[in-house]
Amino acid sequence: MWRILIIDDDFQVLEGMKKSIPWERLEAEWVGEAMDGQEGLLKVKETSPDIIITDIYMPVMNGLEMIEQLKQVGFQGEIIILSGYSDFQYARQALRLQVNDYLSKPVTMDELGSVLERVIGELEAKELAKLEQEETQRRLMMYEPFVQKEWLKSVVTGTLGRAMAEQSMEPVVDKAWLRQKHLIVGIELMGTIRVSNLTLTDWSLFRFALANIICEVLERDWPQSEFIELHSHHAAIIFHIPLEQSDEEARACIRRIGEHITEYTQTYLKLSIRIGIGSIQTDWGQLSNSTEEAFLDLLQQTLAGDQETRLPKLDVTTSSSTIRPIKFYQELAEAIVYAKEEETLAIVDAYLEQLRQMPSVTPMYLQYLSSELWTILAYSLYSTGVVLDDLFPGLPASQEITKIQTIDELRDWLESKISGISSQRGWSEHSKHKEAIDFMIHYAHEHYAEDIALEDLSKQLYLTRNYLNRMFKKATGETFTNYLIRVRLEKAKVLLAEGKHMIYEISEKVGYKNVAYFSSIFKKHYGMNPSELGKK
Repeated sequence: MWRILIIDDDFQVLEGMKKSIPWERLEAEWVGEAMDGQEGLLKVKETSPDIIITDIYMPVMNGLEMIEQLKQVGFQGEIIILSGYSDFQYARQALRLQVNDYLSKPVTMDELGSVLERVIGELEAKELAKLEQEETQRRLMMYEPFVQKEWLKSVVTGTLGRAMAEQSMEPVVDKAWLRQKHLIVGIELMGTIRVSNLTLTDWSLFRFALANIICEVLERDWPQSEFIELHSHHAAIIFHIPLEQSDEEARACIRRIGEHITEYTQTYLKLSIRIGIGSIQTDWGQLSNSTEEAFLDLLQQTLAGDQETRLPKLDVTTSSSTIRPIKFYQELAEAIVYAKEEETLAIVDAYLEQLRQMPSVTPMYLQYLSSELWTILAYSLYSTGVVLDDLFPGLPASQEITKIQTIDELRDWLESKISGISSQRGWSEHSKHKEAIDFMIHYAHEHYAEDIALEDLSKQLYLTRNYLNRMFKKATGETFTNYLIRVRLEKAKVLLAEGKHMIYEISEKVGYKNVAYFSSIFKKHYGMNPSELGKK
């Protein structure tokens, strides 16, 4: 209801307006009256009206003096002057004070009603704009961590140009970056039999658990660092190194941290990872060079038995290399979701042209590359609700890959897959909501210890609760509620394995205030209660 205060020294005018204004139609209410400007100031303070209707000439303090004082204290409502004085001097002063309207007595109730309708319409527009601004600000604050991660990923992979990176640096990066050296560690989740049998949803949860382990180790051993999830089974860590620390000492310490991460991942998740270390960079803008070196190191480890393929070292002095696979992987992961078929193929062709310049590219390397690309495509499409294997029900991709012997065969194979993906009906709709699904997944992983309701997320994303739930289920194969439960229970399982916390503490840490309920849902999921699993 819009609150209206009437100020006039004529009692009959006050009573007449109170009776004649169409309060119900305007969705307004009378909140008080006053018979002079001084009393009016007190009533404004007492009732906080949205609209003031006031006379000018009144005893003690006139209407214009009152309005001037209201403006000085920041009154945000609308003011309508209704006066028996139509003197131009009064009107000009009212204009200077930015009143909404100036009506001369006598005035008909239709005329006053029309003015009030217009003023209330303007108030509604202002209120809506204010709410939208507040909501936008709140969403920006909510998205800030997500934006920071995407910026870091772009800098690490080299997909964000140097000029653009510098322009967008200030809101997301600590200025300490400018006074430090930097090094990238590449992480690869190795394709074991256990990993190959995981569904994409389970794979996402394992990635989440792996991220938790890595972040806990970093917080303990090297807080000045950032963990960045890349495409599919790859991730990276940025280590910020004090200028006074020697490169040798830093690399030795970072290598030990990598060994700890590898050990803990095997112990708690029964997963194997491989670590690659890039060079130390004094310029944060060259981080992608360190990234490429780290992953070329990993690639050399993978191809250790392939004596024919020789991958070039990255020349950090010229920022050039015959191949930059990580940049290519990231560009492909983004293009397959957002770009057209022609643009995606252009990215593929540019990279394959770099491969053609290499002295020798063996079938083993091409098959390895094909397998990597298939995994990246599968993971990228999964987040949009598309299961890649379902699009190509014929010969399994793994068998097709073994037949690839040349770069041209690789290109033809990729073209057929990208064309098949792009031609799918509803593709644009999947792409349109990818960011919403990404945000929901990240939100579940970041806020699992809090009381999360799908209703809250629907308001933040401007999508209805039911539609959001259907969209999430289509993308992941399960409801958001079930996904959140699995995220919480995976975290609880890791905490139990650590053996440092009581059951009730773990229950609280993963978002369950009722320990009995936590135990029952844990047993339903794992077939045993938390204490039994903890003993194992």
